[in-house]
Amino acid sequence: MSATPRPRLVLVTPPGADASFAPRLAEALAGGDVAAVIVPLDGLAEADRQAVADALVPVIQEAGAAAILGADTRVVGRAKADGLHAEAGSEDFTDAVSAFSGKRIVGAGGVRTRDEAMAAGEAGADYLLFGLLDATESPEAHPKTVALGEWWAALFEVPAIALAGSDLASVDVLAEAGVEFVALRAAVWDCPDGPRAAVTAANARIDAIAGPLAD
Repeated sequence: MSATPRPRLVLVTPPGADASFAPRLAEALAGGDVAAVIVPLDGLAEADRQAVADALVPVIQEAGAAAILGADTRVVGRAKADGLHAEAGSEDFTDAVSAFSGKRIVGAGGVRTRDEAMAAGEAGADYLLFGLLDATESPEAHPKTVALGEWWAALFEVPAIALAGSDLASVDVLAEAGVEFVALRAAVWDCPDGPRAAVTAANARIDAIAGPLAD
């Protein structure tokens, strides 16, 4: 078996996902091991954010994954989500660390440089997500995402999540890079065989590189 640590999957819901997305999300989560689901809530009114959270958080948690919502501490609290995802260095991130440190997961995204990564880690992030959620997805993981994730995972205890590309084959390079988590979005939701098959295939690719998930 390879000495490479085995990363786990993190799913990111697609742009515009609403309460009606719950069955598709449940299908994906039935495909195999998923550590967490990040649900961005950008551009939604607070009432709409709450509706999405109320529909999706139970589905995620019932599957044994952590439900991480976009930056809205009130919605996170009311929905009893497991954590909050915000841009590193933003007011939302600072507020979340203040409100949730030690109580819920607080993740930092939008990390573009080593300096930003170290600042987010020092500020109390529970994980760093490398790769931009608002960028157009390419088939391959962005080279900068791979480089930053590999660097961070080798030196720091705070876990690294690295965003893969829209092709499931992009999981391989991140599994080899030693990051703790591989994030997938279009590779799951746009898979011709469906999201359940995509999650199963992604886990199989990780198993082939780093061995099966320990019991």
